Amino acid sequence: MSEKKSFLYSVATAKCPRCREGNMFPEGTLYSPRFADMHANCPCCGQVFEPEPGYYYGAMYVSFAFNVAIFLVFLFVMYQAGVEVTIPMMMALVGITVVGLLPIIFRLSRSLWIHIFIRYEGPSTQIPKKLHTH
Repeated sequence: MSEKKSFLYSVATAKCPRCREGNMFPEGTLYSPRFADMHANCPCCGQVFEPEPGYYYGAMYVSFAFNVAIFLVFLFVMYQAGVEVTIPMMMALVGITVVGLLPIIFRLSRSLWIHIFIRYEGPSTQIPKKLHTH
């Protein structure tokens, strides 16, 4: 019997929210032109990863929140270090953060979004496999 993986582990590693075993994204594509490619279904339990068209529009708000949090942490650290923060410095910081962390934040946002709405049901060996609808 497999152990139950935590909600945070499942979100952070972009695992299926239903069984917490299958990957939502193909292996080895994080920093590649295919970073946004997703599996249509969980390879372990068959959960559909895009339940309806436009499902991930809400994930944009999650992505925005992640970016704002990162920006505020950098701002706080620079302020505590006594660095005079200028507009060009902030623009560069935002640009580097948004572009550099885009694949990670994109995946985390989608993972968190689907985990909010699809509940954990158990290991894939103990729940019925969903039939593919695509």
